Amino acid sequence: MWQVFMVAFIFFIKMIGVLYNIRSIFNTASIFRSSDALCLEKLYLVGYTPEPVNKFGREVEKFKKVSLGAEKTVPWEKKKDIIKLIKKLKKEGYKILSLEITDKAIPYFEYYPNNDKIALIVGNEIDGLPKKVLDNSDKVLYIPMKGKKESLNVAIAFSIVAFHLKYRKTKRL
Repeated sequence: MWQVFMVAFIFFIKMIGVLYNIRSIFNTASIFRSSDALCLEKLYLVGYTPEPVNKFGREVEKFKKVSLGAEKTVPWEKKKDIIKLIKKLKKEGYKILSLEITDKAIPYFEYYPNNDKIALIVGNEIDGLPKKVLDNSDKVLYIPMKGKKESLNVAIAFSIVAFHLKYRKTKRL
């Protein structure tokens, strides 16, 4: 019985994703799938992050093939200015968490959410997140790497941290 309660509670935690200047349509579509699995409230597609529909409102086949229809179950919105979006989300009570490798970042598994509203921001795999985004974040998290590569694919990284934040929040109650 407690398992039902735990699973049910996960879906009441408000979490959104912010995808900033993601280059790959495949990464964006993959994040939609993970977001569906987590019942995220919404995804914000910022800058040149690919959308599930083209400028004529038609579905993009490459997107659909990877997302498997998650673009229909996960609410999303296109935004141009990430700083305006961050300020709006803060006013709405969201804790702004950015995923980036910096000197001040902490390992994602050491962060314990104490807020029922979380916004997780990920950025371009080559350029990462700009300083202005990091400066406006409440916390910067990173995934420690043991191999020779410095980072994971953005869709994989988003999924790992998003699942962790949902699970960690649930376990602390």
